[in-house]
Amino acid sequence: MSSTRRLRSGLGAAAAAIIAVASVAPAAAAHPNRDDDSRSEFFVPRPNQDAVRQIAALRADGQKADAALIREMVQTPQAVWIESNSPREAQLQVRQITRVAAAKRQLPVLVAYNIPFRDCAQYSAGGATTVAEYEAWIDAVAAGIGPRDAIVILEPDGLGIIPWYTPLGAAGPEWCQPAEADPETAATDRFALLNHAVEVLTALPNTAVYLDGTHSGWLGVADISDRLIKAGVTEADGFFLNASNYQETERQLTYGDWISQCIHLDQNSWWDRSWCASQYYPADPADFDTSSASDAAYDQAYADTGLARDPATMPHYVIDTSRNGQGPWTPPPGVYPDPQDWCNPPGRGLGERPTADTGNPLADAYLWIKIPGESDGLCLRGTDGPEDPARDMIDPAAGEWFPEQALELARLADPELQVDAPPAKGRGNRR
Repeated sequence: MSSTRRLRSGLGAAAAAIIAVASVAPAAAAHPNRDDDSRSEFFVPRPNQDAVRQIAALRADGQKADAALIREMVQTPQAVWIESNSPREAQLQVRQITRVAAAKRQLPVLVAYNIPFRDCAQYSAGGATTVAEYEAWIDAVAAGIGPRDAIVILEPDGLGIIPWYTPLGAAGPEWCQPAEADPETAATDRFALLNHAVEVLTALPNTAVYLDGTHSGWLGVADISDRLIKAGVTEADGFFLNASNYQETERQLTYGDWISQCIHLDQNSWWDRSWCASQYYPADPADFDTSSASDAAYDQAYADTGLARDPATMPHYVIDTSRNGQGPWTPPPGVYPDPQDWCNPPGRGLGERPTADTGNPLADAYLWIKIPGESDGLCLRGTDGPEDPARDMIDPAAGEWFPEQALELARLADPELQVDAPPAKGRGNRR
């Protein structure tokens, strides 16, 4: 099936119903138009055990309101990251998750995260070591999903950070140049592996697949559109935005629409992707919005080509809203040699709850892709450390539970977490 329709029409009827109707909440109420076989929510995985311990510690310390906030956060639907290097372990993990989700009538979101030279050997280094290893791993993930419903978020940063890659319009390779990677083949291998993953996963009857679309504060529209096309987005369901980042939802909607239009024009007219309007030109990227010059540029492009905008034939996208309730962090100027504004920034909050009711025909869902409360890594911000100078403490390693950050995210959620108040003393369910 060609791009982007599989989440709405290629998934099983039960999962497709989620995407077609409004608001998918953590405990979504039954919809009058759903049949008895439809799922009513996205999958809620088992929480990080350190989160469970934090809840218990907060309760023991008398901080019941904070404990309730963390509990509500971990009971919100969120993704499961598949990171085991072992194909057998990955297959067993995926099979268990999708079976449990099916039994609960929920739709699981799986993050496939094992590409060679993952994260350019930085905070989340790891992954398969050869092309053959990765292909075998992806094949195992697909076997674990089988006929069951699933959404796959394919390799966060997989297109944002490509080893030894020369970006569209650039004079030389980008900064990621690991010594272990062959400069002659590393970039082409990355695109080949992602195409293989798209081919294998989209062959499943009820799986939707999204590729890395970075976010509005990272790659220009033409550059990421070029990478997405090379990675096989026209055979996938679309792309995902803002994974593990903090950019505002409204900006991702604009950015996602521009990418979708860029790819649609490039693939269906004489328009060339290198001409696509961008958040970096001519507008100031700090100020771009839906009234920017880029929208006018796309309007003109469609008028010139005679191509009609049709959401049914355009790439779709999903947005990670897990930690963007307060938007991105603006570090104080001149304080840190390398602010690393993406790495455990202080004062952030949870964003929109997972839902398929985005109000945008190209945006399939808001999802919690990053597990809120899990650390981005040891953030030194250009200093010698060992403490994070923005927090005056040593941050947990990437993926480990970060109690202080978890509580920040829960307290500063926008919209606020809805926590049921405990019954008043003496007014319980006595008869």
